[in-house]
Amino acid sequence: MPELPEVETTRRGVEPLLVGRTATEVHVFERRLRQPVSRGLAKALQGQRLMQISRRAKYLLFGFETGTLISHLGMSGTLRVVDQKLQRQTHDHVDITFDDSRILRFRDPRRFGLMLWTANDPYQHRLLAPLGPEPWDPAFSARYLKQRAAQRTTAIKNFIMDAHTVVGVGNIYASESLHRAGINPRRKAGSVSLARYSQLVVHIQAVLEAAIKAGGTTLRDFVNNEGKPGYFRANLRVYDRAGEPCLSCGTAIRSIVIGQRSTYYCPRCQRS
Repeated sequence: MPELPEVETTRRGVEPLLVGRTATEVHVFERRLRQPVSRGLAKALQGQRLMQISRRAKYLLFGFETGTLISHLGMSGTLRVVDQKLQRQTHDHVDITFDDSRILRFRDPRRFGLMLWTANDPYQHRLLAPLGPEPWDPAFSARYLKQRAAQRTTAIKNFIMDAHTVVGVGNIYASESLHRAGINPRRKAGSVSLARYSQLVVHIQAVLEAAIKAGGTTLRDFVNNEGKPGYFRANLRVYDRAGEPCLSCGTAIRSIVIGQRSTYYCPRCQRS
């Protein structure tokens, strides 16, 4: 599933190609996504200039003159800017053509993505309003985590993966951040010290920044706007490395299941 770095990579790829352009045509070939594509999307977008493309958590916000197209890549979706001569494929569900004849094409084989239109403040949309802070928001701090975790017995890994706590820390990046911070992923969130949370904040930010710089992580089928894979996999220290030596101490990496998700950690580096 594309996570925050993959979504941010997509945003940075399409932004310079589309911002300032005007939508001239919209074709919805398949409305049946996780939620149906907004009815009247073609009418709403036609003739509208794209003013900006921003990101909130794993949602891309295409800000037009009279509203916002909220997009989510789901489990297998991609958004690519393609030439109009590129033939549409089976799983290409939405095409937005702009005034330079380029097409923003939404592809989603599993149809768990979203393409929703709102004329209101997108940040108050029911999907976005309940979300926690971004990893680089000043509100995301060790003190914030410590206070929010008070009396919580949930595993620290599940705690930081909860989008109500902080957005964008998916399964891969949670394992990587906890390893770098030296925190056992099973530890109760309420028992983590303020000092440890300080380290965790730093490493969450650093891991996500490195992943964005590398264009995301490709484990299965993620490709960026140009159809290229992400290369952060080469930097993974624990994820998907069960049985291999820890890059810090040489101890074999272990794999366990927490919250129905595969979790990787070093039993020596992450004893506390």
